[in-house]
Amino acid sequence: MTGFRLAIAMAFAFAVTNGFHDASNAIATLVATRVARPMQAIVLAAVCNLLGPLLLGAAVADTIATIVSVPAGQEVTVVGAGLTGAVVWNVITWWRGIPSSSSHALVGGLVGAALATAGMSAVNWGGIEHGRPVGVIGALIALAISPVLGFAAAAVITRLARRALRRASVRVDAVIRNAQWVTSGWLAFSHGANDAQKAVGIIAALLLATGHTTSLHAPPWVTLACALCLTLGTAMGGWSIVRTIGSRIVRLRPLDGLVSQASSAGVILASSVVGAPVSTSQIVASSVVGVGVGRRRTRHVNWRIVTSIGFTWLTTMPAAAAFAVVSLPVWRWLA
Repeated sequence: MTGFRLAIAMAFAFAVTNGFHDASNAIATLVATRVARPMQAIVLAAVCNLLGPLLLGAAVADTIATIVSVPAGQEVTVVGAGLTGAVVWNVITWWRGIPSSSSHALVGGLVGAALATAGMSAVNWGGIEHGRPVGVIGALIALAISPVLGFAAAAVITRLARRALRRASVRVDAVIRNAQWVTSGWLAFSHGANDAQKAVGIIAALLLATGHTTSLHAPPWVTLACALCLTLGTAMGGWSIVRTIGSRIVRLRPLDGLVSQASSAGVILASSVVGAPVSTSQIVASSVVGVGVGRRRTRHVNWRIVTSIGFTWLTTMPAAAAFAVVSLPVWRWLA
């Protein structure tokens, strides 16, 4: 029972570190373009993060909950170790101010722990079934495609917006700044609907494995608690990620922030509906690069930072898997 309680606590800790990374991205451009003060942005993110998972369903939670399938009695060990790997990697990348993917970290941690415990058969490799991602391969496809969509959408919309507004008066700036509140809230809502559900899915799997529930449908308190942990993470330590996204990749103006938020929110919301676990960090960072390209200012994009972010994305899954495997003896003892 001690191991089960610690695994639940680790799931909430993962949601907090997810807030360090992904929830912070929902307000990064709003703060960077000085449309909102930090505390105003946090309140907006808090409300919308809570509404997202409560209103949009649990498709992403179902996908995450079925990524691994281990023999009875080993669920707490594998999930606890997988979460440990993800949390450790999230903390390391947050400390360095790099917007890493919490989704990659979670999948890597779970797969590493499952492989080390029960072999290849413990992993649901999956793919795409009936237009929805299933298992590890399905999650990886979603994680690979979504940043490309975020980049392309931001680049195209930026060019169209600049062309449409080239003769606009200065009064349009006030409209754009006000619209950023809407798109930032939409982005936070989409993030809550996708990322909070990852921790929800893990806790639902733990509750089912230990006989506390009879299905993968998580109780409402789990969804609410995970959403609160996301917001707590944003308020506690997300500002290094905000600075990276908001100012270190390319200098953003209000129109750029509006485009980045809208394109990112659209991709994340669509992914949530089909149950695809995606990375808000990846999509927002890619959309910011897309804004720079759309402005035909590629030389103003800090490609050193972009390269560093890309390298971190590539190393996230094996690193989280390694940390998960190292922590397995501790979780076997606790279980």
